[in-house]
Amino acid sequence: MYIKQLLFLGLLFINLPAPAQQERKDIREGNKLFRSDKFNESEVAYRKAIDLQSNSVPGSFNLGDALYRQEKFEDAGIQFNQVVDNNVNKNTKSQAFHNLGNSLLQTGELDDAIEAYKNSLRNVPGDMETKYNLAYAQNMKKQQEEQEKKENKDQNKDQQDQNKDKQDQNKDEQDQNKDQQDQNKDQQDQQDQQNQKNEQQQQPQEGKISKEDAQRLLEALANDEKKVQEKVKKDKAKAQRVRVLKDW
Repeated sequence: MYIKQLLFLGLLFINLPAPAQQERKDIREGNKLFRSDKFNESEVAYRKAIDLQSNSVPGSFNLGDALYRQEKFEDAGIQFNQVVDNNVNKNTKSQAFHNLGNSLLQTGELDDAIEAYKNSLRNVPGDMETKYNLAYAQNMKKQQEEQEKKENKDQNKDQQDQNKDKQDQNKDEQDQNKDQQDQNKDQQDQQDQQNQKNEQQQQPQEGKISKEDAQRLLEALANDEKKVQEKVKKDKAKAQRVRVLKDW
């Protein structure tokens, strides 16, 4: 990503107050360290300048650059916002918005980054680096939205599959319950039939006798008949013995 640098300061005038002279000196020292890629040391120098002059535009701008190079993107964004809030010319404001967009892009705040780039172009419409970064951020936003749609679609599909699996499971359980109920009913019917059969065997139907009772009855009748026949024979034999023939 393209990052703007505000490293120019102009001449150091003799008639500047001592604090202002020291501020400029600290900023120049910070710029020297920044160009040597000593970003941590340049940060210290820029902070010294801001301690002397809290609304120092070069101090805040360049401090933001030093923080950005150290990947302290949120802190860098704070410094660029301070520059934007100052009464600065359009060119400086455009550069501050540009770098603010970079910081926001690095922290994943794509919507705010896109808006920052647009604000930069509102101040300097022809800046090609800002146009490139804006297009880059918008493309990232588009990819992010497409990815979110895909993830939502996949998530919805997974949820639908889970619901279908749950419905199938419920159906299987219902079928199993129905089979168990049918089995219990068959067992109950068999038990009822067996109980009814046992009752019929234990309690003969009205007007009928069991085979055993019939056999006993026949034997009793036979015994009675036998006794009667024997009694008749005895009576006949007795009558013959007592008959007396007359002697004419």
